[in-house]
Amino acid sequence: MRVLLSTYGSRGDVEPVAGFGAALRARGAEVRVCAPPDEDFARRLGEAGVEFVPYGPSAKALTKAAPAPSSLPERAAQLIAAQFDVVAAAAEGCDVVVATGLLPTMAGALSIAEKLGIRSVAVALQKVVLPSPHHAPLAYPGKPFPAGVTDNLALWEHDAENVNALFREGLNTHRVANGLPPVGDVRGYVFRNPVWLATDPVLDPWEPAPGIDVVQTGAWIVPDERPLPAALEEFLAAGEPPVYVGFGSMPMAAAADVAQVAVEAVRARGRRVVVSRGWADLDLLDDGDDCFVVGEVNHQELFGRVAAVVHHGGAGTTMTATRAGAAQVVVPQATDQPYWAG
Repeated sequence: MRVLLSTYGSRGDVEPVAGFGAALRARGAEVRVCAPPDEDFARRLGEAGVEFVPYGPSAKALTKAAPAPSSLPERAAQLIAAQFDVVAAAAEGCDVVVATGLLPTMAGALSIAEKLGIRSVAVALQKVVLPSPHHAPLAYPGKPFPAGVTDNLALWEHDAENVNALFREGLNTHRVANGLPPVGDVRGYVFRNPVWLATDPVLDPWEPAPGIDVVQTGAWIVPDERPLPAALEEFLAAGEPPVYVGFGSMPMAAAADVAQVAVEAVRARGRRVVVSRGWADLDLLDDGDDCFVVGEVNHQELFGRVAAVVHHGGAGTTMTATRAGAAQVVVPQATDQPYWAG
């Protein structure tokens, strides 16, 4: 079987695809992954042993640029255009397309599968993006929900309107240009039954909801066998377990202040600290021997050897820290992170 996995977003959107791709390869499938062209993603997908097909702009550069919310429809349309160029070519000869990541790029990947006449499935990486009376939707930047509306189903109706206002024109432009009929409800098109939910049922339990059929697969994880850098091993061995501080793919405005506050707070508790640079390029502000800065390292190994993990609340970091049995302090920044903090 030949499988195309399509995603666009931050590391939290790419890492699960690497895990699923590695599992498929182990079962004899040919796997190709379409994802942003960032070097970190190319390396991670290479380690997973899957073919990498880059498309669209750098996710890291886009995140750090912090574009205005008003540009979201234009940026989504550009990504969909790139998909019909690059992803469509990559999907030729495949038996199935698996789409995850940002909603408009999921719609683009599913449209490509429709054009090619091959099977497809949409995958959610957190339940809060799936319509349900049991939880409220996430608001899009620049598209707040009406004040005073608290009923979840009413909020999901507003969410569908917002999704269509943001993404429908750009999606349908490329669908019609490729001989496909326009869609009226973008979110409904993406989350057709059945939908896969690739999260742990203990951390993210799905309650059955009317109108949507969800198959919870469990979280998609790449076993990480990489050793920690020698200098980090020496730091860990030199004292009590430190506190890890990192914010993953978050750009973190005023990064120097964030690093200073984090280090001072941990020091005030008499603990050493490991600071992860992440996409915010956090760094140490002094040369104290109680602090250590790391780049991309094996979190599965590191989190089992720290006193606590202070992080942004990304789904992947939350899962890794939980599996390691580490205490967590979540400082949410955006999207689904307040949910994981709760």
